[in-house]
Amino acid sequence: MATSVTLTLYLPRKTLIIMSDGEFEVRENSLLLGYNGLYQVEKFLGEGTFGKVAKCREVATNQEVAIKILKSKYKDAGRDEIQCIDWFRYKSHICIAFEILDKSLDDFMSDRDDRPLDLHEIRTIAWQLLIALQGLKNINLVHGDIKLDNIMLVNQVSEPFRVKLIDFGLAQKTSHIQTGSRMQNLLFRAPEVMLGLPLDERLDMWTVGYVLAMLYAGIYIHPQDSEYNIIRALVKIGERVEEHLDYFSFDDLRDVYYDMTKRDEVEQFIDLLKRMLEVDPNKRISPSEAFEHPFFTMKSVQPSAGSEEPKPEDCFKQQEFIVNQLTVEEFEARVKKPGFVPTESFQLLGCLSSGVNFLTSIEGF
Repeated sequence: MATSVTLTLYLPRKTLIIMSDGEFEVRENSLLLGYNGLYQVEKFLGEGTFGKVAKCREVATNQEVAIKILKSKYKDAGRDEIQCIDWFRYKSHICIAFEILDKSLDDFMSDRDDRPLDLHEIRTIAWQLLIALQGLKNINLVHGDIKLDNIMLVNQVSEPFRVKLIDFGLAQKTSHIQTGSRMQNLLFRAPEVMLGLPLDERLDMWTVGYVLAMLYAGIYIHPQDSEYNIIRALVKIGERVEEHLDYFSFDDLRDVYYDMTKRDEVEQFIDLLKRMLEVDPNKRISPSEAFEHPFFTMKSVQPSAGSEEPKPEDCFKQQEFIVNQLTVEEFEARVKKPGFVPTESFQLLGCLSSGVNFLTSIEGF
């Protein structure tokens, strides 16, 4: 006989917070009872399309978590892109508890006045993002909204430049993407999206390339005002992309890094960017090919005296993927099963398309 699990919601007298869809009320200091703990709401961190996120504390362990409370109309698109600690329902809403992360790369760059990152820092971030792309490719999934805001630093003090890719709200199965679909933030949009061409996971590689270029240059590398001007800057039939960027060329990047001892490394990075930002997606580098690029293998790079730059292999060892596909029913059965503990590292990617609920467990990322 199936066990019925009920979420108990306690509402102390405190400032009233009403969800934007007006369907239920949650107050600061409320206690939310999940499958794996009792959580006290400390404050609300923000609100998005899918619902609100509250900073909470698990009463027994004093662990800080973030709980995402989804609007009822998105109950079949419950999504958690990072490690899921607890999962439960309240009325028609899905509540997901997940780890507190540090800050986004967008906030990080703003805090340093958009000062460019060093190449070894970019390499560490790039390697992890490529692992994420390879993991998504393995399960035939397109993220569709990679940008600085959706790349989170885990803990910049204790684990410098360890990142996690978040926000799979626009993710789709590759086979379900329709030609002409409007995806990606305008500033990070791949040419094939703007031109209404067939789409697949290669559009995410374009965006990662653009992100890396921004981290290196500290600025947007093409006009930002309209899709028309972006297309005009990026595309001219039969000729290469770098010859038609009004605001930017790859050659300009050579002048960003002034350390002459790093010139070989700079050339390798620029070559990698060219391959990532190839206008023709059929010619664009794949994650597996990128792993073998000299920028990561560093076969011809001479280390600086006293240098202790992190090796990409070290980052790779921390990012081992174990991918399992689960139905919603299987997921619910596992979290309700006696003995379930938070360390099972669930990731909920949600309902991706055609009403098919798709859940993915990725351990280590």
